[in-house]
Formats: sequence, C-alpha cells, structure tokens
Amino acid sequence: MGEIQENGDEQAGATVQTRRRGPELERAILDAAWEQLTAEGYEHFTIDTVAARARTSKPVLYRRWKTREDLLRDTVRHRGAADTPVVPDTGTLRSDLLALLGQANNARNPMAALVSSMLGSYYNQTGPTPSELRETFLSQRGSAVRQVVDRAVERGEIDPARLTPRIVDLPFDLFRNEAMMTLKPVPDHVLRQIVDDIFIPLVTPQPPTH
Repeated sequence: MGEIQENGDEQAGATVQTRRRGPELERAILDAAWEQLTAEGYEHFTIDTVAARARTSKPVLYRRWKTREDLLRDTVRHRGAADTPVVPDTGTLRSDLLALLGQANNARNPMAALVSSMLGSYYNQTGPTPSELRETFLSQRGSAVRQVVDRAVERGEIDPARLTPRIVDLPFDLFRNEAMMTLKPVPDHVLRQIVDDIFIPLVTPQPPTH
C-alpha cells in the first residue's frame, strides 16, 4: 500500500499549514480519530469528521482506509500500542495484580473510554463489537495480566493446572463489570476483594491430601 500524503489542493481546503506525509500524517490522523471517537462516540465517527478533526481532506483518508470500520480498527490498534502499561514485578502475585488493576482504575483508562464511546449507538450500528476491539487494542502489546500470571507460576504461587483462559481473564472481567455498572472508578476494597477473595483462592496450589 502506498504512502499517504497531502498535496497542495488538499492542504488549501483543510487549512493544513505544512505538508505531512507517510508515518507523520498517519499518526496525526489516527490521533485525531481517537479524539473524535472518544469525544463524540461511534455514531459520529466518520471519514468526514475525522478528516475535519485532523485538518486534512477526505481523499487523503480514503487512500488509506476504504471504510470507517477499517479506520476504527487501525485507530484502536494505534492507541493500544501507544498506551502500553508498565507491567509490575513486585515479587508477589497479589501485589502485581493490585498494581495492574490500580493502573486500569485510572479515570483516563483508554479501554473504558473506548467502550463508553461504543455503547451509545451500539445497537443501531453495524461494526466491530467491543470485545473484538479489545483484541485489536491489545494486539500490539499482549496481555499484562498474562505476564504477571506467568511469573507467578514460575515462583510457585499458582498451580498451572488450575489455569484456564477464562480464569486468567477473570480479574479484569470482574473489574470491567464493576466499572461499567457503576460508571465510577472501582473502590480499592473491591479491587482487593477481586484479588484476595476470588482470584488467588482459585489459582493457589492446594496442599496435598493424605
């Protein structure tokens, strides 16, 4: 696929003061697309509105993205790669998980913003589901909780035989449910309940029976 760039006519119509091209232009468009998505929601996420916010022209976007769904997926992938979290390594499963959940509890959490932007018009639109977009968001960086769990297995804190994909996802599944149901940051005591009362008892090695 060829490099996207702006020409003089397009700049004049979009009040672009300096010619942008290639990766610089693509980053500017994808940053503007994320701002448009989180500011006005999926219903108002179109090639037209993103072009206007990026201060470029529709033909520039159409050279790279044929549909708004194509643009949406690249926007989410771009944002996910830019928001790679610091994976904690405190030495214990409990502290690592609480640190990860604490990061996710940030009011500026990008996945929360993404899901919120989709929900308003979700039932009236065709396009990727929030679950599909989450996979796209994480595609460039992998799962931080998976890294934490793998280290805990190496330390002997987790019985690998007790792990399933659903159990590995459980802490953040519970976190997202709490956040979406209350539309507020999750209280610290609830984070501790998720880790101490639910997840750790599920994965901790059991003493041998005699």
